[in-house]
Amino acid sequence: MANFIGTFNVVPSLPQNLERLRELTYNLYWTWNQDAFELFRRLDRELWESTNHNPILMLGKISQDRLQEVANDDGFIAHMNRAYDGLQEYLSQITWYQKNFKTNGKPYVAYFSAEYGLTESLQIYSGGLGILSGDHMKSTSDLGLPLVGIGLLYKEGYFQQYLTSDGWQQERYEINDFYNLPMTLILDEKKVPVKIPLSFPNRNVYFQIWKIDIGRIPLYLLDTNVNENNEEDRKITRTLYGGNSETRIQQEMILGIGGLRALYALGIKPMVCHMNEGHSAFLSLERMRSLIATDGLSFDEAKELGYYSNIFTTHTPVPAGIDVFSNDLVEKYFGNYYRHELKISDKVFYRLGTIDKDAPPMNFNMAHLAMNTSGYVNGVSKLHGEVSKKMWVSGFKGVPFDEIPIDYITNGIHTRSHISTDMVELLYRYLGEKFINRPEDQSIWQRIDKIPDVELWRTHERRRERLVAFARNRLRKQVLARGGSHTEIAIANEVLDPGALTIGFARRFATYKRANLIFTDLDRLAAILNNAQHPVQLIIAGKAHPKDEEGKKLIQEIVQIAKEDQFRKRVVFLENYDMNVARYMVEGCDVWLNNPRRPLEASGTSGMKVIANGGLNFSVLDGWWDEGYDPELGWKIGNGEEYLDLDYQNEVESRQLYDALETDIVPVFYNRSTDKLPRLWIGKMKASMKSLGPVFNTNRMVEQYFTKFYNQAFENRKALTKNNYHQVKALTEWKKKVKDNWGQVRFLSIGYEGTATDVKVGTEFIVKAEVQLGGLSPEDVEVQIYYGSVDKQDIAHANTFVNMEFDKSGSKSGSCLYKGAIISSNSGQYGFTARILPKHPLLISPFDLGLICWA
Repeated sequence: MANFIGTFNVVPSLPQNLERLRELTYNLYWTWNQDAFELFRRLDRELWESTNHNPILMLGKISQDRLQEVANDDGFIAHMNRAYDGLQEYLSQITWYQKNFKTNGKPYVAYFSAEYGLTESLQIYSGGLGILSGDHMKSTSDLGLPLVGIGLLYKEGYFQQYLTSDGWQQERYEINDFYNLPMTLILDEKKVPVKIPLSFPNRNVYFQIWKIDIGRIPLYLLDTNVNENNEEDRKITRTLYGGNSETRIQQEMILGIGGLRALYALGIKPMVCHMNEGHSAFLSLERMRSLIATDGLSFDEAKELGYYSNIFTTHTPVPAGIDVFSNDLVEKYFGNYYRHELKISDKVFYRLGTIDKDAPPMNFNMAHLAMNTSGYVNGVSKLHGEVSKKMWVSGFKGVPFDEIPIDYITNGIHTRSHISTDMVELLYRYLGEKFINRPEDQSIWQRIDKIPDVELWRTHERRRERLVAFARNRLRKQVLARGGSHTEIAIANEVLDPGALTIGFARRFATYKRANLIFTDLDRLAAILNNAQHPVQLIIAGKAHPKDEEGKKLIQEIVQIAKEDQFRKRVVFLENYDMNVARYMVEGCDVWLNNPRRPLEASGTSGMKVIANGGLNFSVLDGWWDEGYDPELGWKIGNGEEYLDLDYQNEVESRQLYDALETDIVPVFYNRSTDKLPRLWIGKMKASMKSLGPVFNTNRMVEQYFTKFYNQAFENRKALTKNNYHQVKALTEWKKKVKDNWGQVRFLSIGYEGTATDVKVGTEFIVKAEVQLGGLSPEDVEVQIYYGSVDKQDIAHANTFVNMEFDKSGSKSGSCLYKGAIISSNSGQYGFTARILPKHPLLISPFDLGLICWA
C-alpha cells in the first residue's frame, strides 16, 4: 500500500456574499440558536440530515450550483444576515458575570472533562456525563464566566450501535474527520501545529491541540494522532473509554497533565481548576510540579495552593464507577515524576491515592486523588451528596456524618439546547426574551399561566406527531439495514399512533437502570397499551457498554418483546441513541419514565429535558427527582425505599408502576373536556414548567458553581500567592505546627453549671470544659459543644453544635477554660459532648487537616 508523503486541506468554496456562513459554522452557538439551526436546514434539508447536522461537512459536499442559487436568493441572504447578526449581538452583549462581578479578564477557571456532548456530529461523548459537560460550557458562555474547557479529541469517539435480527447489540466505530468538523487546529506563528511533549516511560508522547468555539467560551481538545508518536501512542486518544487500564492511565495523563501544559503553552494560567469526575485528577500533581519548578515552593506549599483552588465533582454513586490503577502501573508512569519533579517519597506519593489513612495504599484511586487535592468536593444532587458521604465515610473518621465536607450542586440542562423550535416560539411569545437569556429566573416562568391551554397543547401535539414520524422513518431504516422483509418494512410504516399517550425511556443500558421493569408483567402491560379507547405506547432507546453483556441482554429482551403481535405497534426500540434521537424524544414524549434502583442514579438529566417541552416525569425518587417531585408536577414510583432483595424490589415497584398508569396517568391524559382538551393534564404541564423549569437548568447550576466554588477558590488563590506566596507559606507552617502538637491536645475535664434536670425550654444550659492545648494557643483551635436529642443521636442531621468561648480569667498554666451555652427550643432528653478542632481563617472546612479531639 502506498504511503502519502504530504497532506493538503481542501475547504468549501463559497460565493463572496455567503462568507458569513463560514463564520457561523465555526461557532457552536448555532447548536442552541434555532434561527441558525434552521438556516443550515434551509440550505439543503436532505444533506443536513445525512451529514448528521454537521455544517462544515455539508458546506464541503453541497453543489456549487446550490450555493450559487442561494447566493442569489434574497430571502436566504436575509436569513443568513439575521443569524450572523444574532451571533455578533450575543458575543458583544453585557453578561451576568460582567454585570455582577467584572467587566473583562482572561479565563481563570479551567474545566476538565473526559467527554463533551455538544452536538450529535461531534462524537466525543458517550452519555450523561458528556451532555452535562457540554451544557455546562454552553451556560458558562451564556453567563459570560471567564472559563476555558479542556478535553480529549477521539478519532473514533464512542461506538455507533446497530442490532442483529435477533436484537443483539453490535458496535461500529466511525472515524472522525477533524478537518470536516467545526473545530480548528492551533498553529504557532509559523503556521505549524503546536505540539507538546509529555514524558512517558522511555519516550516522549506528543499531542496537538484543537479548538472549538462554544459561544464566548473556548474548548481545547488534545489529540495524540501525530507523526512524532509511534503507532501505539498515536492511538492513545483514539477511542472514548476504550482499551485497557494502561490506555486509561495514558489518556488521563494527557487530559490532566497535558491539559494544563496545553493551557500554559497558549498563555493561559488558570487560577482555578475544576475536575468533572476523577479522570483529570492528575492535573493536581501537575499544578504542584509547576509551582515547585518555577516558583521554588516546597511540595507541601504547592499542595496547599492547589488544594485551596481545586474543585472536584463526582458523578458516581458506587466505587465500581471510579478509575483505580494498580500501584505497579502508577509506578511505571509516575516513578520519575514524583521522585524528581515533586521531590517526594513513594510513601507520600501513594498516600495521595487513598483517603483511608489507617491502611497501606493497595492501589491508586483517582477519585481519592481528587479529594485529597481539592478543597471543594461535591456530588450532583442532594441525595447524591448523602450517598457520596456514605461511600467515603471511611476517610473522615470521627467526623459526624452530616459534617463530612462533601457538598452538592444539583445538575441541570441547557434549556435552549433541548427545547423544540415550536415551544421556543410559543414561550417567547408569552414569556418574552428574558426566557431566552435568564432561564433560571423564577418570575419569568410564572407567566406560563398566560399561555392558552389550547396553544400549549397543540404545540406539544405537533412535537408528538413529529416524534412518531421520526420513529417510523428510523425504524424503517433499521429494518432495511438488516435486510428485513417487505412485511417488516410495511409494519414499520404503521407503528405508533400520533394521538396516543407516549412514554419515553432513553438512557444507557446499565442493569441498575432497569429498562425491563415495565415488562415485568407482559399481560398487564399489554392490557394497558392496547386499550382501544385509551392507547399507550412506548419509545425506547439506549446503548449498552460494549463489554456489558447483561446490558446487551436487556436490549435483546426488549427488542424481542417488541416483535410480539400484542406489542408490535405499541413498543419501538430506536437504534443508535444519540443527541438527535434524544432531541426528538424529549420534545415529543408525554411522559418520561425513569426507574433506576435508588440510590444508584447520581442525578440523571434526561427527565429535566422534557420539562420545558411540556413533558411530565414518572420516576423512582432518585437523583434529581428526589428533589423535584411533587404530586402536582408528575408521578413517583415508590416512596424512596431501598431494598436488599432485588427481585422483591422489582416485583413491588413494577406493580406500583402499573398501578400509577392504570389509575392515574392514563385516566388523566384521556380525561377530555367538551373542547377535547385534557385540561387536568395541561394543568400539570404548566405546573411542571413553572416549578421545575427555573430550577433544573445549567444556568442556575453554573451560577451556583461560581458563587459556591469558583469565586471562593479564585479569592483563595489570590490571597495565598500575594507577596511571594507569603500566606501559603505561613499556612503550611501553621498546619505543620498543629499536626505536630495535636497529640498533646485533650480534655482535662468537662461539666456544667447548675442542675441537668428540669432545664426549661428557652433557657441556657451552661457547659464548661478545661482543655490542654500543648504547644498550640487558643487562636489555633475551636472548642465546641456538640449536642442533640438522645433518641436521635445516631440520625444524620439531627445533632448540632455551638462554639464555646475561651475564658482567659478562669484559665491557668497548662490548661485553658472554655464556656458555652445550649438553648433548647423543644422539650425532651438531650445529650451533649465537646470537641476540639483546628481553627484558621483560611480553612475551607474545620476538617481540612483530618484532626478532631472528642471529649
